[in-house]
Amino acid sequence: MTEPTPEFPCLLLAGGQSRRMGGGAKFLQELRGRTLLSRIVDTLRPQVTEMVLNMNMDIEDIVSPDIAVLKDSVSGFVGPLSGILTGLEYFNEKKVDASHMLSVPTDAPFMPADLVSRLAAALGPRDNTIVMARSAGRVHPVAALWPLSLASDLRAALVGEDLRKILVFADRYTRVEVTWEDDEGDPFFNINRPEDLAEAERRLQQEAV
Repeated sequence: MTEPTPEFPCLLLAGGQSRRMGGGAKFLQELRGRTLLSRIVDTLRPQVTEMVLNMNMDIEDIVSPDIAVLKDSVSGFVGPLSGILTGLEYFNEKKVDASHMLSVPTDAPFMPADLVSRLAAALGPRDNTIVMARSAGRVHPVAALWPLSLASDLRAALVGEDLRKILVFADRYTRVEVTWEDDEGDPFFNINRPEDLAEAERRLQQEAV
């Protein structure tokens, strides 16, 4: 069975300040000699048309030259909605041939290899549908397909309304969720604290047995 042709560009979200990790670039933490970022890039590269990294720190040479690095288009560390807006505006300005943009966090090293195909299957005929991943009993708002057409609405919500909550914004539109089972571990397990990194190491050891 052939893999589906990638249809969507991807925004890698790394715009936060990683306070619970002690600050710095959380996505550069390593698991088995590979950074969290490199693991996610390798998983997603076959699934998307292109990738950009949303990062507000000045760090050079952390991604391959084909991945553009974008700072938030709304300053002040106002949360992941600002990163999502940055990606939507970037791909709209670039006039990519896509209806949606994939957003993913850069602290989830077990990202599923079928992420895009399963999210895309839930789109249906409505181009303005937002599709979010769900696992372990909760939705993951930053692992989602976002309509490029929502860029101006999102800017108005962020700047004009001072809105910060992803689901509050998303629930103004058609939003659906796709559920992944977590029998073998949550595929969207994310690393916020040093103990989460240790848990991810243990999981990799168990998978290697």
